[in-house]
Amino acid sequence: MAQQQKIRRFIMTGSIAAITATGAWYGAELKTRQEFKQEKQKALEATPEEKIAQLEIARERLVSKRKEMERKIAAVTARRIAKEQKNREGS
Repeated sequence: MAQQQKIRRFIMTGSIAAITATGAWYGAELKTRQEFKQEKQKALEATPEEKIAQLEIARERLVSKRKEMERKIAAVTARRIAKEQKNREGS
């Protein structure tokens, strides 16, 4: 009898945990969909000035990312050149 209660308690605990996790996941998905719809609607209702401002902000972000990538590429290139020169001098 005690063994059956243990098994029942284990099954109930697992079921409740599964239901809770599924509910949280589903709720988060619903919230994400709702936020996406709101953003889409906001973009459709935006004035041309607001759209231009949003595009300028996006452009600034992209330009800063490009500069960062160019800086990293230059650093890697400089290290490679220095390594090649070191190898030549060592030969």
